[in-house]
Amino acid sequence: MTAPAQVAAIAPLPKREPSASEGEERVGVVDIGSNSVRLVVFDGLKRVPVPVFNEKVLPGLGRGLVGSGRLNEEGVAVALESLERFAGLARAMGTRRLDLLATAAVREASNGPEFVAEVERRCGQPVSILSGPEEARLSALGVLSGLPGARGVMGDLGGGSLELVRLEDAEALESITLPLGPLRLADESGGDRDRAAAFVDGQLDRVPWLAEVTDALYPVGGAWRGLARLHMDHTSYPLHMIHGYGIPLDEAEELVRLVSRLGKRSLARIGSVSKRRLDSLPLAALVLEKLLERVGSKRVVFSAFGLREGWIFDRLSEAERALDPLFEAAEDWSAREGRFPHLAPALVDWTAALFPGESANANRLRLTACRLSDIGWRYHPDYRAEQILLRILRAQELFVEHHERAFLGLVLYNRYGGKSGDEGLETVRALLRPNKARRAEALGTALRLAYATCGGAEQGLRETRLEWDGKALRLFIPPDSSVPPGQTLERRLQTLADALEAESAAIVR
Repeated sequence: MTAPAQVAAIAPLPKREPSASEGEERVGVVDIGSNSVRLVVFDGLKRVPVPVFNEKVLPGLGRGLVGSGRLNEEGVAVALESLERFAGLARAMGTRRLDLLATAAVREASNGPEFVAEVERRCGQPVSILSGPEEARLSALGVLSGLPGARGVMGDLGGGSLELVRLEDAEALESITLPLGPLRLADESGGDRDRAAAFVDGQLDRVPWLAEVTDALYPVGGAWRGLARLHMDHTSYPLHMIHGYGIPLDEAEELVRLVSRLGKRSLARIGSVSKRRLDSLPLAALVLEKLLERVGSKRVVFSAFGLREGWIFDRLSEAERALDPLFEAAEDWSAREGRFPHLAPALVDWTAALFPGESANANRLRLTACRLSDIGWRYHPDYRAEQILLRILRAQELFVEHHERAFLGLVLYNRYGGKSGDEGLETVRALLRPNKARRAEALGTALRLAYATCGGAEQGLRETRLEWDGKALRLFIPPDSSVPPGQTLERRLQTLADALEAESAAIVR
């Protein structure tokens, strides 16, 4: 009998403590809502906070609150267990601070103080019980932090309440909290749709300023995000990302009319509907249906940002809140991953001649593209265009609407040599109008030409300039050999000329 083989001992992995850049910067926010309890840990208290951890449970604390006046007992047990877990996870991740926020159900229930005391005992953290106006204000700040140009009305639908806030000129104006969360509505109506509709009408009649809203409606909250996913699936939308997802008013009205009348069995047959949302989704659709009847909004733009992001935003300095989140994200990427982050201002000046009279938002996107123009260099050359397009389309730290995301993606796709006829551009084509796509191609090919012209040297770019009169395209270079011409320069200049549909192109010393 042979002796058993000796098994070499495997050395344990060394213990790794969170680094200073991780633990000291991370902040956590727990939202204790009427239906859900969620922990989100962000990578820092900054203008563009990125979630590094996100977990949610649905204990339904507010279920039956109208009749009993108390938090649901089963929900309390689940919530306490989950909150204790969340606090432990946050400590393990080395978060600098953890804030626990309680909303409608906790502030209204007779046993809310008892629940809060037990949460604080188990978690070792104080709980902030938000008033209705404060909850509305923070949710509105969350929307404004992610969509700085938002104008219209924000609606944040939780399990127990609906917060409505009028947005204008990057500020939250009038606001109101209404008892229209799906859990509350189910208790009030006893499951009767007509009674629920009458109750919603009665509550919304208290908000006369809704009729004055003519800009967008910004829905926030898990149930309304479920409606956005339904619409994406129904229309075969190519980009499954809630934030910045826009729907024309007529399509939104058709969607909510349909869903608000569906039963639980019908919804269960729709694959994209979470089983946990089967009861609440029709009532959430009913509230949105009634809200759309009262506003003059032309479109609906969903926001993935709300209370938690507003809480972070509210803790920044006034100077930090004024920063453009798109520029901040681009600056961060460029500093971390670009070879020539200093080149962006020169690129902005150099490409300006191609886009006279551009709008403020077009200028914002061009400046962002110049900042991002070198972040794909680490990818293999054969895959740079493809990889950078996917990254821009899917990056969560870009706070933009989907057509703007597609524009930036197509710019960088062309900057790295992608062709307009390539496969894999279906998403971009679906999200961009033809004139915007042409502009993106022109800007991308111009950036590609810029790097060939100067090799990343700012001085070389400053010594050259483009001239475009609508017909002829010219690249002026110094008469000496500091910026030598060559086949690569000539080829890329011609590619730009083709994108601009120029009649001629020439390099001029």
